[in-house]
Amino acid sequence: MSDYDKYKPGKLKLKGEKHKSKKRKHKSKREAEDKPKIDQDTLKHGSWWKISKVEDITGPVAIEFGSHVYVKALDNGLFTLGAPHDEGDGPSPEEILTGVCISERKIAFKSGYNKYLRVDKDGMVTGRSDAIGPMEQWEPVIEDGKMALLGWNECFMSADDEDSIIAKAKKAGSDHFLTIRSHTFKEVNHLKDVPEEEQGNLKQVEINYVKKFQKFQDKRLRLCDDGKEQLKKAKDEGTFHETLLDRRSKMKADRYCK
Repeated sequence: MSDYDKYKPGKLKLKGEKHKSKKRKHKSKREAEDKPKIDQDTLKHGSWWKISKVEDITGPVAIEFGSHVYVKALDNGLFTLGAPHDEGDGPSPEEILTGVCISERKIAFKSGYNKYLRVDKDGMVTGRSDAIGPMEQWEPVIEDGKMALLGWNECFMSADDEDSIIAKAKKAGSDHFLTIRSHTFKEVNHLKDVPEEEQGNLKQVEINYVKKFQKFQDKRLRLCDDGKEQLKKAKDEGTFHETLLDRRSKMKADRYCK
């Protein structure tokens, strides 16, 4: 092989040109970028994720006003706001509706009593219809990340001073902004990067970890009697997993505990 063959041509260097060195990303920064993002909002609502598109309003859904407060069906065909839920809990059975996508713009809701929601002529929202007609159709209005529900009477859904669900206002204000949450199979897309043990409320997460690491032979769950406030505080301070381990240590329930 000649000397010429041994020569490997490189990049042409011009006089006065400054050599730019490649910056290497720090390992920790690279790992942080690669680390999957967890949908905290979904976790805070018991795995019920926020709907942002009309076509997703199908299957089990819940209508949320404010934070952790859902529209609740009553056995007399009326609707009210349910009691506020703790963080990590989803809606109660009476607060779960079935969404039906009618068209690109219109949807319908069916209560747990198998009746469709409608706006009566007095503006009250009721659930007494056996079929979907014009009065049972709703139009989600989405703008700047906010959503409101428009009834057939061109009025928006809200709650009155007695927490009854109505549709009487022609213009949407802060009282009419709501969130529709879903619990359909699509939630997997939101939680696919969340460990199975950490899906659910704080109590369920602790149970999941106890089941995973328990070492006792009778397989009976032994949970720490310390209050849930300890877990909430630990989660806010970033010591959640350490606190879980300490609680399992007290119960001698972890095979990695000394």
